[in-house]
Amino acid sequence: MGRCAPGSGCAGPRAGGRLCRRGPRQITSPVRFSTPAPAAAWAAKRGGGGVSAAERLRGERLHLTAKGHFAPGSVGDAKATEETMARRGAGTPFLLRLSLLLLLRPGGTLGCASVAVGSPVVPLGSAVTASCTIQSELCRGLEQGKVWITWMLDNEPVAGSQHRGPGGTEVSNLTLPQFNRTQAKLWCWVEWNGTKQRIGMAEIRAGYPPAKPFNLSCILDLSNYGLTCQWEQGADSHLPTSVALKCAGSRAQAVTGCTPQGGRSRCTVPRRLLQLYRQMEIWVSATNALGTTESEHLCIDPMDVAKLDPPALQSIQSIPFQTDCVALAWEVTRSNAHMELQCELRYRAPEDPAWAVVTGIVGQAGKMQHCGFLFGTQYRFQMRCRRSSAQGYWSEWSPGRNYTTHEKAPMGKLDAWWSARPAGAGGRLEVQLRWKAPRPREANGRVLGYCVTLSPRKRGRDPPTVCNTTHTQCNFSAPAGTRRVYLSAYNAAGESAPTEVILLERKGQPLAGLRAVPRGERSLWVCWEAPPTPVAAYVLEWQRVSSEPGRCSACWQMERDGATTAVLIRDGIEPFQRYNISVYPLYKDTIGVPVHTAAYSKQKAPSYAPKLYLKSISKSDAELCWDPVPVEMQNGFITSYTIFWANSTAEVSSATVNPSLSSFVIRKLKPSTLYKVHIMASTAAGSTNGTSLTLVTMVLDDIEIQFLFLTLGLIFVLLILLLICFQKNGRVKQQFWPSVPDPANSSLGKWVPAELQQEPLQLPGVREPGLATISTVAVLERASGKQPSAWGKEPSAETAGTFPAVPQPYVRQEGPGTPGRGRAAAEPCQGLGGSGETVQYAQVVGDGYKGQQHAPPRLYLRSNSTQPLLLDPSPSPKPYENLWFHGAPPHGCPGDGAFSEELPATFPLLQGLRIGGAEELHDCRAF
Repeated sequence: MGRCAPGSGCAGPRAGGRLCRRGPRQITSPVRFSTPAPAAAWAAKRGGGGVSAAERLRGERLHLTAKGHFAPGSVGDAKATEETMARRGAGTPFLLRLSLLLLLRPGGTLGCASVAVGSPVVPLGSAVTASCTIQSELCRGLEQGKVWITWMLDNEPVAGSQHRGPGGTEVSNLTLPQFNRTQAKLWCWVEWNGTKQRIGMAEIRAGYPPAKPFNLSCILDLSNYGLTCQWEQGADSHLPTSVALKCAGSRAQAVTGCTPQGGRSRCTVPRRLLQLYRQMEIWVSATNALGTTESEHLCIDPMDVAKLDPPALQSIQSIPFQTDCVALAWEVTRSNAHMELQCELRYRAPEDPAWAVVTGIVGQAGKMQHCGFLFGTQYRFQMRCRRSSAQGYWSEWSPGRNYTTHEKAPMGKLDAWWSARPAGAGGRLEVQLRWKAPRPREANGRVLGYCVTLSPRKRGRDPPTVCNTTHTQCNFSAPAGTRRVYLSAYNAAGESAPTEVILLERKGQPLAGLRAVPRGERSLWVCWEAPPTPVAAYVLEWQRVSSEPGRCSACWQMERDGATTAVLIRDGIEPFQRYNISVYPLYKDTIGVPVHTAAYSKQKAPSYAPKLYLKSISKSDAELCWDPVPVEMQNGFITSYTIFWANSTAEVSSATVNPSLSSFVIRKLKPSTLYKVHIMASTAAGSTNGTSLTLVTMVLDDIEIQFLFLTLGLIFVLLILLLICFQKNGRVKQQFWPSVPDPANSSLGKWVPAELQQEPLQLPGVREPGLATISTVAVLERASGKQPSAWGKEPSAETAGTFPAVPQPYVRQEGPGTPGRGRAAAEPCQGLGGSGETVQYAQVVGDGYKGQQHAPPRLYLRSNSTQPLLLDPSPSPKPYENLWFHGAPPHGCPGDGAFSEELPATFPLLQGLRIGGAEELHDCRAF
């Protein structure tokens, strides 16, 4: 055991872990240093060249608390240190470990260092001073060598000033000019022989003096007569603060009434500390290390702040009948029976927004009457009381009690509005009558229904009723010329006086102006300019606009003040819906023409944009159309439509379209180009884009396409006309398409004998020519009695005008006696000077073939006459040879000449030639 240094001022014998005080706020800390230098050197020599003991002990620090105790200053800490050293090196000599263990045990060294601060608790933001003193002669191993002292505030180094003090001490002073932490630890470190050691610590706290409590109030509970007080604590002081509720009687000393628990701001003073029916002083006291603060003192009589039990309502009834008064009876609890009480009554109908309160009721009476209630209305009643001699606390409201007052016949006039139109050819009038339900003060109970008549009710008889309904509208038919109807309401107590409704014509002067602006999401403020003529009242009518006609019914209200020029309408108003509003001025003898407007209580972007359709397209223009957005989906007034179009190169263009239009033509487009188009619908509150439409412009316009088709059509028509001309005009046709008949398939083939058809044409030495075309067959007739001239001679005068004689025909028609022959039997002739019988002639004209050069047509003549027609002795065309003149005539008619039966093969086209009318040649017989 050690003793205190002279002048240390210890309060008692110093034990191993206690603090020694050097003044009221100084903390002195005894220190045990780590291994002394001689012991370390000795341990190093014994270590045999291993790690030095000083290095092994480096970092093993001793910690001091604010009271000066060693942190490892216990047997358990010494064991922990020994275990740590054992883990660091199992080869440490046993004697070295034993010496370190002895030095680290409590009381192993004298106190040689101390840390002192000016004050452990300071105001937040003030300066802090501290000093650390080391007595070298008391610290073994520090007698020689320089000692350095450093400071750490928590984990942050701070700089201090070191100097040598009296008696060989080392002193370091530290000043913190502004301490802004609520709590921190200040450490003193010593550095010697390359080793740093914590040798002392002081804990510093900073904060504020306690805040002043306020809003102190107390209430006396009559069940146990405890006085419960509550208050509000001020700002946090950041320091431990003790709070107590103090109380003092008129002649007694102040005592602590109660102490709040768990940081709460309320506590209860027991009955034994209270003085009832006397004034007491009560306050709250808050204390911390920097001072004490008290709240305002409250001087009260505990009974003045007593909270009474609520009274109980016993009965409620209406008195007398047909009045608006009720009588109430109640009773108070036994604990309050000896007190003079002041009570309040409150009541409210279900539709009332607030309670109606009746004050000044004397509690001891137990009965009261009150008037002003509505007839046939349910009310809820409650009552509360307090001491009348003090402004104390009211009791809780009593349990509620419901009561319905008695009914009375409805009173007042009903607000009515109507519309009428003729009902066809019957002379009747269709009337729609609407009215407002009477206000509660006029209904006098629950209205059971409404009655509409065409004449007022007279004594002794009831008028005919056209409508009896529980609704607030009625449609009925009235005779033409009806100008008045009568409306009344009735309940269980009776019927109201009838309200006269005059069916006036709507031809009066209209309003000068009308507008409507939103006042909220579910209301509209309607303003108008009054007409010059005085107005008795106004009727406002509004209806939600719908795309389905007749879906929404109209709402209306009447303003009986003719000077009103603005009204707020709320009934049926919803946001994002359009409403048509009409205002009718009501004059004395007519109704004004209505003025209309449309309004929204709130707008937003349309729900969707319209869908685009392609109406027509050309190479540079595209006409688009769309269906308007339904009114329910517009969500506001459509201010514009904007159409955007872009091509494949991202060239974007746009155009704004008036909202009243439903089509638009995009111009100046590029031909044969793909475009993407979409539309955007906008309101004052936002815009919405529609879906995209893809279109491709055309290569040609419609006019160009029509012109192209017209040109092609004209060309086609011309070609058809040319073909028709070629078909109809043989001469033109022969120029381009000469007729080359097929002999085998020709109709001439059937006139040729079968034997001849089977015999091939064989003319050796003669070149096969092309087929000749027979274009003309002419039959010539000679007048009877004329004689042809001799063959080879000129015709005589008497034979002028007759046909010339021709040789024997090239094709002879066989008679019945010679079938299959290629010769034709002529009629019996008289020879060259024969009789004047009719002579048949045939002329065959042949043209060239397609591809041949144009040549004069060949002429072939045939006749049964013996008179030659041609002067040319050889009329046969080249390259054929006319064998007629080279052979002897066969047997037959005289004058036939030599004719070979093989001649017809020379002219294949003449084999089937048949002269029309040959059947009439009856005077030529066959040989």
